[in-house]
Amino acid sequence: MGSAKNSSSAARKARIEELRRAERARERRNRVLTVAASAVVVGGLVVGGVVLVKSQSDKSSKSDSAASSDAKGGSSGDSGHFTTGKDGVKTWSGKLARTHVTTKVSYPMHPPVGGNHNPVWLNCNGDVYTKPVQDENAVHALEHGAVWVTYTGKAAKADVDALAAKVKKTPYSLMSPYENQAAPLILSAWGHQVTVKSASDPKVDKFFATYVQGDQTPEPGASCTGGMMK
Repeated sequence: MGSAKNSSSAARKARIEELRRAERARERRNRVLTVAASAVVVGGLVVGGVVLVKSQSDKSSKSDSAASSDAKGGSSGDSGHFTTGKDGVKTWSGKLARTHVTTKVSYPMHPPVGGNHNPVWLNCNGDVYTKPVQDENAVHALEHGAVWVTYTGKAAKADVDALAAKVKKTPYSLMSPYENQAAPLILSAWGHQVTVKSASDPKVDKFFATYVQGDQTPEPGASCTGGMMK
């Protein structure tokens, strides 16, 4: 049984490392494409380009308006409720919207586990934030397969420090303070959430093992760097 567990852990670590290599390769390709695209734009800049830029700007404004309209003025777009399993993990039973919006979003759960969110994700490559972050950016990180650790001022410093250490060595995870939650320590993933008693609670390792780039991930392998850093 121990051998099987070690094998599963090794496979997950190998999978995450493979995703990190793919992410680095994707970033290199993006840099090359950006340089090439810049050269084309500079070389092709003519009077007619001004008209084109204006046209694209108008389309972008209309697109942003449509996105805001789809979000119904700050609604998360979510419907449903949490159901709690025997392992204590709460699973959202219903719809979790995924529209990109630039407005503040009112989520039906805290911390949120999904819903309409900002186009820019919060960096989640083992990032530990010491100040509150924007829900809308953090939800985008969950969409990429990250686990989000949150805590209130009632959490023991030893637990906060231990969880921070775990996050720092775990790609596709992040951590931040969050006062508007029902318990001192909560772990969240896309569509899933669990309350833990301490950093040594067995639920911590199990949640990380299950949901870091887990089957619930809407966009597996998507970047956890290059986004918001606060």
